[in-house]
Amino acid sequence: MDARLAAFKRLLNIMDDLRSKCPWDMKQTIDSLRYLTLEEVYELSDAIIEGNMQEIKKELGDIMLHLVFYSKIASETNSFDITDVLNGVCDKLIHRHPHIYGDIEVADEIEVKANWEKLKLKEGKTSVLEGVPKSLPAMVKSMRIQEKARGVGFDWDDKHQVWDKVKEELMELKTEIDKGDEKKTNDEFGDFIFSLINYARFVNVNPENSLEKTNQKFIKRFQYMEKQIKSKGQNLSDLTLKEMDLYWNEAKAI
Repeated sequence: MDARLAAFKRLLNIMDDLRSKCPWDMKQTIDSLRYLTLEEVYELSDAIIEGNMQEIKKELGDIMLHLVFYSKIASETNSFDITDVLNGVCDKLIHRHPHIYGDIEVADEIEVKANWEKLKLKEGKTSVLEGVPKSLPAMVKSMRIQEKARGVGFDWDDKHQVWDKVKEELMELKTEIDKGDEKKTNDEFGDFIFSLINYARFVNVNPENSLEKTNQKFIKRFQYMEKQIKSKGQNLSDLTLKEMDLYWNEAKAI
């Protein structure tokens, strides 16, 4: 047997054992697993950002377990099983890749994405934005909205136009801040961030990953600063900003 099939069958058999013999696994429902699955996905995200391939492998295994777990629970009420899940995604992939499994020709990835969105509309979707989950973090959601709009041709021509838009939104934000209008400041701040995310696409930057790397960099430097200050018998809150800057610059140099 193919090693891949043998490994997957092994997981399915273990899931059967857990569901019939382990008190914790027997108690779980699709609803109870939801928040645990979200946690696993974020752990995978952390591993990807860190570039830790061993952790990525581990977290993919955890997520694979969850997918099998959901399917096992659903099979108990004859809703669907893992076979239905796998065949469903295979059918969808074949249908949405006519340039591979049909006679459609495409020039590049942009045409592939455009065809993908058109096929989704033919499947009954009423909007190309329909597939963007409502509960996605706002920055990720903005990126996905813009990518999907681009898939049907609704996009800027080049990065210079987008940068002009970023500058325009920044000036509008500053105008409302100067006026002291809190509501309009909030609105314009959102517009500014949206335009900045738009620009990120044009310079091949993933804004979510970029911001998270900056978060981690800040945490590392700040914690170094805390450690150094504590080692000298001082409290961070007792130092002036100028004194803190000395430690901060030291952390940046590492």
